[in-house]
Amino acid sequence: MATLGMTLFHSTGSPFVRKVMLVLHETGQLEQVALHGVQLSPINPSAALNAGNPAGKLPALGLADGSVLHDSRVICDYLDQQHGSTPLIPRDGPSRWQRLTLASLADALMDAAVLIRYETFLRPADKRWDDWVQAQQGKIDRGLAQLEHEAASAPHGPFDIAAIGIVCLLGYLDFRQPQLGWRTRCPQLADWYAAVQERPSVQATQPSA
Repeated sequence: MATLGMTLFHSTGSPFVRKVMLVLHETGQLEQVALHGVQLSPINPSAALNAGNPAGKLPALGLADGSVLHDSRVICDYLDQQHGSTPLIPRDGPSRWQRLTLASLADALMDAAVLIRYETFLRPADKRWDDWVQAQQGKIDRGLAQLEHEAASAPHGPFDIAAIGIVCLLGYLDFRQPQLGWRTRCPQLADWYAAVQERPSVQATQPSA
């Protein structure tokens, strides 16, 4: 931790970790961070992760002074203020709130997708709650419809915090819900997603088990 200054507790399957990794790539800070892999589930805590991060949230970023930042939104905001290039999060004005709100929607849909994964993969079959899963899926369906509207009604904007969140959401849906077929319902969003796949940062951070 002392060598590089920062340590990122991460899992390659987490869409929230991928957000942070994309920010590191896009801002040229990847070499300043040591990666500490964590295999985590709701019933399998990590002592290393919990140190300075009692909720055990992933991702977590350990800083050189020994403090720990957690929650991808906090970490991304911190990292975005450590470089001299164009900010990924607008600093002020209406665009700040518009892009942060869109990023928040992507986060909420990722939360729903992760909860579906927990319920359908980790919870014993006899304890699964189908109505609850369907409610989470409803959030995803409504959110995708909103993102399709955004993609159709506005020109492609910068690759900023909102775009990063949407990439992570769609990548996670492809990773964990390939049967969803979201591209059929969201052709404009699918076209945008296909275009951003060419970015080196997106190619370098594909989710994996």
